[in-house]
Amino acid sequence: MSFPAERPRRLRRTLALRRLVRETRISAADLICPMFVREGGTSPVEIGSMPGQYQESLDSLVRSAHDAVDAGIGAVLLFGVPARKDSKGSEAWNSEGIVQRAIRRLRQEFGNDLVIIADNCLDEYTDHGHCGVLLADGSVDNDATIELYARAAVAQAHAGADVIAPSGMMDGQVAAIREGLDAAGFSDTAILAYSAKFASVMYGPFRDAADCAPKQGDRRGYQMDVANVRESVRETLLDIEEGADMVMVKPALTCLDVVARVRDITDLPLAAYCVSGEYAMLHAAATAGAFDLQAAVLESLTAIRRAGADLIITYDARQAARWLATSL
Repeated sequence: MSFPAERPRRLRRTLALRRLVRETRISAADLICPMFVREGGTSPVEIGSMPGQYQESLDSLVRSAHDAVDAGIGAVLLFGVPARKDSKGSEAWNSEGIVQRAIRRLRQEFGNDLVIIADNCLDEYTDHGHCGVLLADGSVDNDATIELYARAAVAQAHAGADVIAPSGMMDGQVAAIREGLDAAGFSDTAILAYSAKFASVMYGPFRDAADCAPKQGDRRGYQMDVANVRESVRETLLDIEEGADMVMVKPALTCLDVVARVRDITDLPLAAYCVSGEYAMLHAAATAGAFDLQAAVLESLTAIRRAGADLIITYDARQAARWLATSL
């Protein structure tokens, strides 16, 4: 009986062999930990639709950031839950706004030992829940909105953010932010663009966490149609042309094909965001006994990395980092 010369199964025989020849590897340094910081609270508040995730107080945020740093996490991504909202989202650029205060606190605590990324959008700060200022017909005023994004970016950079992450999917947002940062003397502040952000149902728990569900209408007029792949390539190339230092695909698990396509067209650092709904699904299924949570999370993160992402934003970051440290 003859056998093929190559027998791949020989290299699967033991854990040590499998680990030796593994093609895709993840480290804690590849992970970015999203965190919500809530104004006015003195203790963390658990998010009902995201078990194990919290709206942090300033004090608990520092403790959670220490946990992330101790686990070897690469960066934190901050989202604000302000006490006051208005039609323009003015707390987004208030120097004493909750995210700016949180950035200063983390910078004071960690110096340059922690990469601080500030989400840049208005939905967390507007009383109507949309990502920009609205016209009389209820649509978003693109050009007026990107001016406010730039204003918020300067406030975030002034507070000490290393990276600004515009997530509103407005046309020209990266160029406006880059121009604003440079004019204010923050030419070294990087931009991580949410370049391919789809209008996904997977954001539901996030909207609970940030209290930012639109009061009327939806975001399909500015976020991408989930059916489109070629458009994601065009959007990414536009952001790169406008000055993005890093690009992102969101969501991650339902857009692995998009991650792979974007990887093919740029050598810039590529992030993928494993979003709140994806987190909630994995945890709910594990709680129901469908599978082991650790195995499912690590397999999912491996799939995202395998598709081409350099960085993974995940609510499981801190736990996953510890699992990675002990797993074979």
